[in-house]
Formats: sequence, structure tokens, C-alpha cells
Amino acid sequence: MADWQEISGGIAAPRGYRAAGITAGLKPSGLPDLALIWSDVEAIAAGVFTTSQVKAACVDYCRQRLQAKHSAQAILCNAGQANAATGNQGIQDAQESAKLLARELNISPELILLASTGVIGQRIKMDALRNGIPKLVAALSETGSDAAAGAIITTDLVTKSIALETIIGDRPVRMGGIAKGSGMIHPNMATMLAFVTCDAAVSPGLWQQMLARAADRSFNSITVDGDTSTNDSLIALANGQSRTPAITEVGAEAEKLEAMLTAVCQHLAKAIARDGEGATCLIEVQVTGTHDELSARQIAKTIAGSSLVKSAIFGRDPNWGRIAAAAGRAGVPFEQENLRIQLGDFLMIENGQPLPFDRAAASAYLKQAAVNYPLPEDFVATNNSNDLSGDVRSAIKTQRLDNPVIIAVSVGNGYGSSKAWGCDLSYDYVKINAEYTT
Repeated sequence: MADWQEISGGIAAPRGYRAAGITAGLKPSGLPDLALIWSDVEAIAAGVFTTSQVKAACVDYCRQRLQAKHSAQAILCNAGQANAATGNQGIQDAQESAKLLARELNISPELILLASTGVIGQRIKMDALRNGIPKLVAALSETGSDAAAGAIITTDLVTKSIALETIIGDRPVRMGGIAKGSGMIHPNMATMLAFVTCDAAVSPGLWQQMLARAADRSFNSITVDGDTSTNDSLIALANGQSRTPAITEVGAEAEKLEAMLTAVCQHLAKAIARDGEGATCLIEVQVTGTHDELSARQIAKTIAGSSLVKSAIFGRDPNWGRIAAAAGRAGVPFEQENLRIQLGDFLMIENGQPLPFDRAAASAYLKQAAVNYPLPEDFVATNNSNDLSGDVRSAIKTQRLDNPVIIAVSVGNGYGSSKAWGCDLSYDYVKINAEYTT
């Protein structure tokens, strides 16, 4: 049983945080496009970023900031323009964004972290940003998480948020998070953005280590389409406002906090995978029996990322051969006679040999995991999530995470185990991405 409980409030649930999201005119659609996360006090900051060699200006900016100073007080995120591959002018735009916000908040620019999402090659619309920042700061609120979550999305169908609470040192400690992502999602930071706030006090080095491990077990274990973005960023703040003793070394309290951090990140990661562009279901791949966790994760990610596996699941085809083929090419040695594959309750391979199973029932299992909603043609053309009806939105939200397709694979008797998450590959994915900029 989890050692925490879910609470309301999202990114602003921990003590000492506020958030805001507004429409500043950055997106041509007129939807919310500028978000701010604010800590009342300077907070310990950690970050994990894209491994792509083509990086957005905000990624380079944040890396430099966190190398020089392991703390921050505000995170500014714009949607609409990725500000990636925009040269020196894009860097200057990022720096100006931080200075403008710092002046409005009356803090040092060194305490500002940045994130951007949108079309690669487009600079931030600075006039709109300049006009929007005072309104954004004025909108800061302890109930602003939903507004912030809505202002960072692009092709997402739903917003993604979570807040948890646990007890450390006889006092409640809270953690909240929001994320965006639907396409261009693949391990090694998958376009995704995620922000986490916490009111515990943690040493900078330990907080960074916790975040890196949590990222490996969450955002680096999901895939939608095999593409890693230029802007991927995971930023976490810990401001100490719970008034619990500082966690400075490995121990029971550090393990408890890291477990909750991992749970927050996994919830957001699964929400991203379930909201994959054009997807109808969430896929969870469970791998056991390897020598170590890393090997298990490598097999799980390979299966979850296989276009053939994803296509078969969209077609409700219980084709175990594609799962076996993906496991075999994952680059992890194992004996074929140890391979075991199960789809839901249907055991398909044991000891490396196929078993008879009810193919029609297995296909029905895949169907019941799907949300069969037709995307409106104008949504496919404009990537506008506001075009979805209330009924469709409700179906997506309620069936987003609680009914995944489970693929369980064992390759031996080792103690290594891991999970990865993905989604099926549908016709609508091609429609959405074929017309993304046109």
C-alpha cells in the first residue's frame, strides 16, 4: 500500500507555492499559452533535460543556471513557439524573458527557470510575452494549478496534474506536479515538459539524484512515437516550507520522499503516454527476470516503442510474435527457452514455446482497454483540444490511466524488473502530424 495519499491542488498544493496560466497571444488559436510557477521563498532546484544535440534556448539557459546555482524561485513556461533552432536571437529572447519576469517579481533573474513548447524554429512572440508577464504575475494564486496546466499544453487532449501528501518527521509533506506531452515522446526525455513542487527541505545533490532516478523510472520509460524533442525539461523545486528537518543523506526519510517523487513522475508519465496523439489506449509493459533493472527497462522500452506492437494493439490483434521479436532485438542477452509472454490474463508463450489461447477473447481484451472516440475533423486539422465535446473529454479523462493493456514478459530467473508505458499507433497519429505546421 502506498505511503501517501492523493490530494487536490496540483502544482500549488505544497506549502508556499502559487501558479497561474493566461492567454498572452502566443498561440494563433487564442488558447492559454503562458504559465508561471512561483515559490514564496527560494527553493532548491533540480532538472533533467533532453539529450538531443538540437536543443531549445530554454534548455541551455536552465542547464547553465542550475550549474551556477542550485536554487530557483520561479518557472516561466510559454506555449506556441519552441524557441529551438533560433540561433543567438533565440538565446537573447530567453534571457530577456527571465529579466522581464524578474523585474515584475522583484527578484534576481538568476532565480528564474524557463521552458518553452511549440513549433521548432519559431522564436517566442516577444511583444505578446512582454505584455503578458504583468498579467501573469497578477494572476498568481494558490488555486492556479489548473490554469497553469492548461497553459502549457499543445496537442494534448487533456491536462495532466497530480498532488500527493505523506508524513515525514511527524509533519505532512506535499508534492505536486503538472506536465504536458502527447507527441514527440520517447525515452531519454521524451515534446514533454514536467514541473514538480515539494515543500520538504532537501540538499541540492540529493534532490538532483532523486530526480534523475525518478526520471529514469517514469519519463525515460515512456514512448509514443520514437521521437525525442528539442525542448524536453523536467524541473523540480523543494522549498522547505513544510518545516520538516532537512533531508541531507540517504536514509528512510530520503527513500520515502524519493518514492513519492517517483509516484508523481510516473503518474504524469503515464498520463502523457495515454494521451499520445491519436491513441486509443495506454500500454504497460512489465519485464522481469533480467540481471538488473536497467536491462529490464531496456526490454520494456523496446516493446512499448515497437511500431509493429503498437499497430497490432490498435487493430486489436493479439500478435505475440511482434512482442517476442521486440524483446529479442532489445540488446539484452537471454535464453529463448526462458521467454514467457502474457497479454492480460492470456498466457501466450512459456519456456520459449507458444501455447494455445482464446484469440477472440484476447482480442476482446484489447478492445475493452480502448477509448473508441472519433476525433473531430477540425481537431485533427487544427490540433485544437477545445474542439472536443464534453462527452469525449469525460471519456478520455476517466479512461486515461485506469485500464491499460498489460503485456507481461519474463526472460529468466534474475532479480531485475522494470516497467515501460506507451500507447497504440492509430491512423489519427499520422493525420495530426502530417498537417502539424500546415
